[in-house]
Order: sequence, then C-alpha cells, then structure tokens
Amino acid sequence: MTLAIPRPTGTPAAHPAKIQTVLPERALGATAPIPQQPTLEQERLFRKQRLAAGYRLFARAGFDMGGAGHITARDPERPDHFWVNPAGVHFSRIRVSDLMLVSHEGEIVQPPARAKPRLNRAAFAIHSELHKARPDVVAAAHSHSLYGKAWSTLGRLLDPLTQDAAAFYEDHSLFSEFSGVVLDTSEGEKIAEALGPRKAVILQNHGILTVGQTVEAAVWRYLALENACQVQLLAEAAGQTRPIPHDVARHTAGQVGSEIGGVFAFQPYWDIVSEEEPDLFD
Repeated sequence: MTLAIPRPTGTPAAHPAKIQTVLPERALGATAPIPQQPTLEQERLFRKQRLAAGYRLFARAGFDMGGAGHITARDPERPDHFWVNPAGVHFSRIRVSDLMLVSHEGEIVQPPARAKPRLNRAAFAIHSELHKARPDVVAAAHSHSLYGKAWSTLGRLLDPLTQDAAAFYEDHSLFSEFSGVVLDTSEGEKIAEALGPRKAVILQNHGILTVGQTVEAAVWRYLALENACQVQLLAEAAGQTRPIPHDVARHTAGQVGSEIGGVFAFQPYWDIVSEEEPDLFD
C-alpha cells in the first residue's frame, strides 16, 4: 500500500470553512484528551471535514475498488444517526456537502447536496449495528484493500511482528462467518459482536474494519492495519518470523495504540489533503 502524496509545491491559503485541529503536547500513551469543538454544530462540521478527507485518503491509497468500502461518522447531536458517503460517487470526489445523514433505521434524514441519495446497503447493514453496539465509537472504516483482503483469507489474527503492528496486539478480532455480501442487519450484528470492545476486526474472506472515538483514529487505524497485513504477508513469505514477546508487545500497544496517537498520526495526511484538495470542504 503506497499513498500517492506528492511533494508539496507550496502552502496554499487555508479554506475559509476549514476547522483546524488543536493537538495536545504529547501523543504517546492514553492520557492526553481528545480534541473537542465548543459547539455541536462545530463538532459536526469537524467530523464531516475529516470524514471527507478520509475518503480522499482512501482514494489515494487505492482503497477504492468499485463501490466497495465505506467510512462513517456518528452525528454528535443525534447519536443514533451517522454520516456516510452516497453510493456511486468515487472516493476522490467526496465533499463535505456530499455526505448523507442516515438514521439507524435506514432513513436518509439529510441527502447529499449534489449526488443522488443512494445508500450503500452493506454500509448501512454493517455500520448501523456497529454504532448501536458501541456507543463509544464515533467512526468506523472498511474497504476491500489488497493486503487486508489477502490476509483475511488465512482466517488468523495478526502477530505482533513490529512496533506498528503491536498497536493491534490483543485489540483486534476475527469474524469467520463469511456468507456473501452483507445486506442484512443481522449479519452486521454478528460483525459487531465479533468486534466486541476492540479497535479492529478481520472479516474472513472479505477484508478489514477499524473503529475509533474519532474519525482521525478510525482512518489512521485502517491505514496501519492494512500496512500490518502487508508486512506479515511479506515476512512470512521470506522466512520464519520472530514476534515481539508478549509482555513487550502489550507494553508497546499501550504506547502506540491510543486514540490520541491515532489523531496525531492522521494529522500529516490531513494537512496534505486539505491543502491540495480544498474542494473537499465544499
């Protein structure tokens, strides 16, 4: 997985609608607070802007196979509603105004400004149940990315082979009941149950899915999990691997797997995409 982020040629003026991220002083560990906006309206726009940027990042990373994949963000005022992309619009074209507000019953409460209000049935079946089961989750990300999809066919959890992969140590699960395209909420319930309290789940013969208390963390975790799948596939093809010992892996997970760490890791990508593709704020 290679993000197609070119060398910056300048620093364009910030888009007038752009809400900046105010980051704490340190990223490691789980004690730093998650940045919050002063009003619900600003928090909603903050989440939607990062959601649109997340779709742009997925496009750059090649996580855009056909119509497969979706990222959602819970609405801060209506916690039983979430924002999602309209089906049929390429991830590289998603703007804030394109995002749809959908209830947990499947009603499109606020349609997109430009596109037809098409709701991806699989997105609804999976994400509505995840948001119901996990009130702590603000965002969830899923696509049919190459290495996550390849790893999912093995029906195994990842090993803590590297510092980066240790972020998911004892914090990801396996859903092994593949039964075709997820079009029914009962299947979404099973995925949510398999995920449990963890940050990620490997969907056997399907792909990977990550969640977070912020859009930033959910998107970053997806990038990181895809990378961990790629690394383990390469390492096992090369020879015998040597995973990090249990105690060290658990300690490292506490250092690199926090929510605020995900916010920090997302920030450089946000800076590039928001400057180079300001139309996402429209």
